[in-house]
Amino acid sequence: MENAIRWFTKNHVAANFLMLLVVVAGFSTWFKLRKEIFPETSVDAVLINIPYPNATPEEVESGLVIPVEEAIADLEGIEEISSTAAQSNAAIVVEAKTGYGIRDLMDDIKTRVDAIQNLAEQAEEPIIEDVVIKREVMSIAVSADVDEGTLRDLGERVRDGLLAYKPAKPSGPMEWISRLVRGDPRITQVELAGVRPYEISIEVSEETLRRYGLTLAEVARAVSAASVDLPGGSVRTEGGEVLIRAVGKRYRAEEFRDIEVRAERDGAALLLGDIATIKDAFEDVDISTRFDGHDAVLVNVFRVGNEDTIDLAKMVRGYVEEASMTMPEGVNLQIWNDQSVYLDGRLDLLARNGITGLILVFLALALFLRPTLAALVALGIPVSFAGAIWLMPVFGVSINMISLFAFILVLGIVVDDAIVVGENVYTRMRRGEHPRVAAFKGTHEVGVVVVFGIFTTMAAFTPMLGLSGVSGKIWPNIPLIVIPTLAFSLLQSKLVLPSHLALLKPSSADRKVGPLGRVQQRVSSGLEKFVERVYAPFLNRALRARYVVLCVFFATFMGIVGLLAGGWVKTGFFPEVEADIVTAKVTMPSGVAFKETAEV
Repeated sequence: MENAIRWFTKNHVAANFLMLLVVVAGFSTWFKLRKEIFPETSVDAVLINIPYPNATPEEVESGLVIPVEEAIADLEGIEEISSTAAQSNAAIVVEAKTGYGIRDLMDDIKTRVDAIQNLAEQAEEPIIEDVVIKREVMSIAVSADVDEGTLRDLGERVRDGLLAYKPAKPSGPMEWISRLVRGDPRITQVELAGVRPYEISIEVSEETLRRYGLTLAEVARAVSAASVDLPGGSVRTEGGEVLIRAVGKRYRAEEFRDIEVRAERDGAALLLGDIATIKDAFEDVDISTRFDGHDAVLVNVFRVGNEDTIDLAKMVRGYVEEASMTMPEGVNLQIWNDQSVYLDGRLDLLARNGITGLILVFLALALFLRPTLAALVALGIPVSFAGAIWLMPVFGVSINMISLFAFILVLGIVVDDAIVVGENVYTRMRRGEHPRVAAFKGTHEVGVVVVFGIFTTMAAFTPMLGLSGVSGKIWPNIPLIVIPTLAFSLLQSKLVLPSHLALLKPSSADRKVGPLGRVQQRVSSGLEKFVERVYAPFLNRALRARYVVLCVFFATFMGIVGLLAGGWVKTGFFPEVEADIVTAKVTMPSGVAFKETAEV
């Protein structure tokens, strides 16, 4: 390290090139990084969902939950099983052990569940899937005083419009660079919510069935046989191979009316439309969605893969602005539940804190050292941040609320090593050493202190890398930002900063003569007098009475432990937060009519 410091103090071009390389690499990497609200996580769990129509929770537990739990309890790779028995449905969540393949566990569970013989007879087929957390960016509320079918058509129109929407031209140089690096953004996952799915209902009265001597099973078989697409193989011809298919799938109510239910002896055909009421409708479930006092449907926009939350949010706002002018009169499009504002706020907070930190560091150092020296020390903040950003794709870290918090957290300690180096070099320069000599000797003199100071801070964040489960995919974002940032700050203070300090003018040639210079001299001399007259004598007394000092600190430590043990200081995983939101929640008993719930 000594030779490296000496070499860089003599080769200023190499030091500047190294600094420029880190800054450019970090700047270009920023536009490639995925920006999201929270880090991309998978739960590593399997969900077994089994519908059991009209069954009570007790029947669901005895007929579904217990047999499934007993069948899969001894499978390898299971960390925990949690089950919920609700009316008409059973949900079993199987959490996998850390590092165990979720796909392998899901295959094993499916094999065991399919082999169960004592499941409730009326239960439907189990649905087995891995738990996926979707990241919603925002929603569009489509509201209007129209019927349900028209409202759903409007929602589908908005959904299709979002999927086909092309972003506007870049609004600034930063966005232009982002498009150049990442390509044009696209919206790829949009879903409707708050509206009932389509359903074709076929209603046959009991009196009609008796009149024609039919059963519901016979009607169902006729419908199933007539509405189907079947492959029929292929035929080789001189012109090539011809595929044969029977195309008979029906999608509208009128298409079902001419289905032949039974052929009479006289040759007449009994059609489905003769005995049943057929209509295009919605599933018979109770859902009511209202927005600003009007019936509404929600169009949810999700971020998937490497899509950028901020880019998606801009596109959605642009689409809403354009589509609102083409919608029928009385139809309102409104953005709701915009999650991107939190990410924008955190990015803005990081920018403001970074600028404020630079200013405060510069002012503090300029008052006690030299302004030029303060500027060189403060330069370590953007260089260290750029280095950490450069390595973020290597560690699989995105721009999210957690990683941005880590940048804000490390902002206050990132220049500690540079301050130590700069102050020691400045002290040597004041003693008459030439800056080139002082830069090398001063940096080397505190080299061990600086290195171990950075390493101990890194070590304090290292345990977070060993977390497991869902927490192990979220909180490691903090050390994976803090540790590289401190590593690049060490590189900056040990190699680049000495090279810059070596170019300073000697102290005698750089005396402050103006008003600001006189203020700086007064502050600097005041601090030195405080150290000489107050701190140094107090330190000498503490060293002579070291056992008294140890007893005082030990008593203070025991007092802090007592405050924690006695419950005077509250402990908890998250602090209690009072939100400026008023909520009203009323839980109705199971089975209460939808109309009564709506009235409440």
